[in-house]
Amino acid sequence: MAKPEFEFFPVADVEFTPCDGVVPELTERVLARDEEAGTATRILRFAPGTDTTPNGVQVHDFWEEVYILEGAITDLRLGQTFTAGQYACRPPGMKHGPWTAPDGALTFEVRYRTRAGDGS
Repeated sequence: MAKPEFEFFPVADVEFTPCDGVVPELTERVLARDEEAGTATRILRFAPGTDTTPNGVQVHDFWEEVYILEGAITDLRLGQTFTAGQYACRPPGMKHGPWTAPDGALTFEVRYRTRAGDGS
């Protein structure tokens, strides 16, 4: 199964829901999801004061592209802060995070696989 087909719709009609993990300040608005592949397009919201340290360093078996729409996030492992207007493209296996967002942030993310089942 692939992500569903959608024509334009108001993104605000999709509620923010808790993300996987144990950080309640981290929520997502899933715009499209392929349950079978475990991939999605989403808006990720870091509430002010978010610290994802309890979730640890993240590593995925899929591609992830992230564009920061608002605010700033700091990668604690790298000791670097990234701000609105910046973009990341992470191949499968790339380590990232944990993150803090003292003033909050909003990102747009696309997660996908380029070949069925192999994560690349």
